[in-house]
Amino acid sequence: MKAVVVERFGSPEELAFRDWPEPQPVAGEVTVDVHAVGLNFPDVLVAAGKYQTLPPLPFVPGKEFAGTVASVGASVTRFRAGERVVGQLENGAFAETVRISADHCYPLPDELSMVRAAAIGLTYQTAWFALFDRGRLKAGETVLVTGAGGGIGVSAMQLAKAAGCRVLAGIGTPNKRDFVLGQGADAVIDMGGENLRHSVRAQVHAATGGHGADVVIENVGGPGFEACLRALAWDGRLVVVGFSGGEIPSAQANYILVKHIAVTGIHWSDYLQRMPDRVREVQAELFDMVAQGRIDPPICAVLPIGRIAEAMDLIITRKALGKIVLVTEGGSGPSE
Repeated sequence: MKAVVVERFGSPEELAFRDWPEPQPVAGEVTVDVHAVGLNFPDVLVAAGKYQTLPPLPFVPGKEFAGTVASVGASVTRFRAGERVVGQLENGAFAETVRISADHCYPLPDELSMVRAAAIGLTYQTAWFALFDRGRLKAGETVLVTGAGGGIGVSAMQLAKAAGCRVLAGIGTPNKRDFVLGQGADAVIDMGGENLRHSVRAQVHAATGGHGADVVIENVGGPGFEACLRALAWDGRLVVVGFSGGEIPSAQANYILVKHIAVTGIHWSDYLQRMPDRVREVQAELFDMVAQGRIDPPICAVLPIGRIAEAMDLIITRKALGKIVLVTEGGSGPSE
């Protein structure tokens, strides 16, 4: 089989698409013939060697896929060969066949295509746990989402709207304004200008009648982080999801105390390892929400998996609006 392989850390152009050993399942595992894989910002960091967890070289990256079960290992009773599934793992999805724990695979509803299913995994899972587990979001509250044009940003906006909340979309470039409004944002917050420390709070207060944001889903880092802290309402909660801007910020403890606010973080793969049953429940809920029309993942590009460098470049240059999905030779495109 063929797979995308990280032979040395670096730019996307250094990734190899080459032959790789065919995996075989052991007890508790299945192998899956992959049709579509979701591309995420952490995949770019993994390829560059900048992610928080990295396996030994060489390895196959990729954190989510959709496909059909090829074989099952001993003691696996949940799945059988031929079933359509989605799966999530730390690395290994960018291959024609994947070996994975059966606990980390989920049945794929018949009405969902493989391509669409590959877009309803990691970003929506991360956004769900960030909003409702770490952020304790309640109906009627206001959520500020930074990096709103990206995968997690869109997922967080859609889930917050589905929960009956008001959504403020933080964007760094004005060309994403129409896109985020189309994804359900009630107002747009400019986070690309000067003096963010004051301008973000002023914009948020103007959009909320002086109340501020009850929850912030912070994807970007850098100076926008402090600006978001200042834009929180009393008893507000800021959830650190990532640092797509590249700069890791720090918080002043006295400000957290005086404002009566909470700053927390989420590393979604910990849920996958520590609470697989809860992740399975959330994935089923997400599929139900898609079927009901309450969320709808926008897919901005579907590309062959061999064009991984081109796909990653769309993320690096911030041209991606929503999700990028890669298809293997066994996948036939958006309707598959």
